[in-house]
Amino acid sequence: MQRERWQLQHQEHPSIDGIKSDTGTAPARGQEHRLPSGISNCTVGTLGFFREGMEYIRTPKIENVRLLDRVSSKKASAGSLYLTATHLIFVEHLSESRKETWILHSQICAVEKQATTATGCPLLIRCKNFQVIQFIISQERDCHDIYISLIRLSRPVKYEELYCFSFNPKQEKNERGRGWNLTDLKAEYNRMGVPNSLWQVSHVNRDYGGAICRSSQPLSGFSARCLEDEQMLQAIRMSNPGSDFLYVVDTRPKLNAMANRAAGKGYENEDNYSNIKFHFIGIENIHVMRNSLQKLLDVCELRSPAMSVFLWGLESSGWLKHIKAIMDAGIFIAKAVAEEAASVLVHCSDGWDRTAQVCSIAGLLLDPFYRTLKGFMVLIEKDWVSFGHKFNHRYSHLDGDPREVSPVIDQFFDCVWQLMEQFPCAFEFNERFLVHIHHHVYSCQFGNFICNNNKESKELRIQEKTNSLWPHLTKNQVDYKNPLYRKDHSQTQGVLRPHTAPSNFRFWRNMYNRFEKGMHPRQSVTEFLMAVKEETQQLEEELEVLEEKLARLDQSHLRDRREAIKLPHNLESTTDQCLANTPQDYMDNGKPFTSCSSSQADENSETTILIHNMKHSDTDLSGNSDQESGVADLSCRSPSGGDFLSSEDSSKNLSEYPEEIAFAVA
Repeated sequence: MQRERWQLQHQEHPSIDGIKSDTGTAPARGQEHRLPSGISNCTVGTLGFFREGMEYIRTPKIENVRLLDRVSSKKASAGSLYLTATHLIFVEHLSESRKETWILHSQICAVEKQATTATGCPLLIRCKNFQVIQFIISQERDCHDIYISLIRLSRPVKYEELYCFSFNPKQEKNERGRGWNLTDLKAEYNRMGVPNSLWQVSHVNRDYGGAICRSSQPLSGFSARCLEDEQMLQAIRMSNPGSDFLYVVDTRPKLNAMANRAAGKGYENEDNYSNIKFHFIGIENIHVMRNSLQKLLDVCELRSPAMSVFLWGLESSGWLKHIKAIMDAGIFIAKAVAEEAASVLVHCSDGWDRTAQVCSIAGLLLDPFYRTLKGFMVLIEKDWVSFGHKFNHRYSHLDGDPREVSPVIDQFFDCVWQLMEQFPCAFEFNERFLVHIHHHVYSCQFGNFICNNNKESKELRIQEKTNSLWPHLTKNQVDYKNPLYRKDHSQTQGVLRPHTAPSNFRFWRNMYNRFEKGMHPRQSVTEFLMAVKEETQQLEEELEVLEEKLARLDQSHLRDRREAIKLPHNLESTTDQCLANTPQDYMDNGKPFTSCSSSQADENSETTILIHNMKHSDTDLSGNSDQESGVADLSCRSPSGGDFLSSEDSSKNLSEYPEEIAFAVA
């Protein structure tokens, strides 16, 4: 017996790009092609890609199109519809700003041409990001042309047709390389202390040495054995001196695992593996999850449903029940590592769907690093991309088998949001961060989530020909910061232990209904706090600028006062010689003031000029009190110990006897 695949995971610890529009996003500017009627330019990538895409466009522009409001059918926007190689674009006519709605072809899940009515031919478009758009096209022929074009453009048959190969954000090649190196898995494994000869304990899990390992199901059948596989599990157990047993977690329902035995697969026989504890979780397969999401979306598309209808539909979809099952599995693994110091081997059938979900959740619960912006990017690269989650098959990037499509990573994001609701201070990122990553899983605008495995990624030279999503999110990380996050908070540093009672799981309105703007208020409490935080930050920046200006003014005033303090000493040193400090000294019993020697006169002239200049040089000080003015400082005691002078007399005398000052200067 052998495993289909072995995966060592790790040692564990206890607008979107472009121009924002109403319901979609305009792409960033790359090589440009001018659309008809003078609307804004659209990125269409390389010329070859553009020509290939244009081959499938029957009608590039249609006039007299109406965009229906999902809440009220009476509200409709009239405009023009444009079809490019990468986007479907609706431009309103009556709006002063000519509001544009952009829809990526790669986001389109289904196109439905409905029966013609008296008002026109309806065209219904469902998107993978849960957006639903309905157009009314006046001419049936135009509607049919758009329908045929969208069917082909939304179902590319080869990787090179995907948007990421033509998307050009105008950056140098070295910038693209740095973007792909932003999440370095080697550095991440070094951070966790692996690989080593016995997976030695790292600083991050110094209190216990449990390891979480991943694999696919064993090829055991009903009676097969594989000594090498049994020895591998023993090696995992022995690498952890803190525990004398190993957990083996099968994330499938037991009935499904038993059925696989008939095909020569199955699960571990505890009689053949010493010192293991086997545990079934019971997460359903991809087909059940796909049907569950469709039922949920059917409920979300209801117009003004009654409360009983909505709640019944939500319950019958089973969506929250599946979210709870995934959460329970992650919590079980985290407790095994954090509380029992045991190592855990996790597998499902193939090891790239349910295994990725529960190991990622366990990582978030155990390691605070993964609850940061950078850490969450690393977690996705490690547990989803590098371990071979089948992004192409699961999210229908290329035209393929619809039975392979399933919302695996959607459920993971939902679980993360549930944790964020229970622990609002534990995550550095906010809800918007999750929604934007989810959007780009389906957009195919970046190369991170395109291929089924690393082998395909290397063969397609993804890192050379496409751009990474992570630099884009890092550049705009201010938009994704959680205002409640605190590094020193107990939630931030410790192991998370969420409650799993049914009442703790909620419907994620801002994911599945986020485009239905008329149904509910758009601003959540977190968004309100973010707005308050941004305003507070702006005010703090303004306060800092004002404080700097005030400090400069204080320094300037201090220099002026120091200069003024020096004046009385100079004046007293010449009092007995030729120049007096009082008006009476200018006249001696009615006799004119007697001049002095030339050298003394020069010195006294300089002093008098200084006093005169100080009085008129700084007009900002004219409104201050006498003690703050340069003239008033003449009343201070001189360094040589002279008598105090009246500040009132000093200021009055200098203004009442300008001729004496002029005489002295002369």
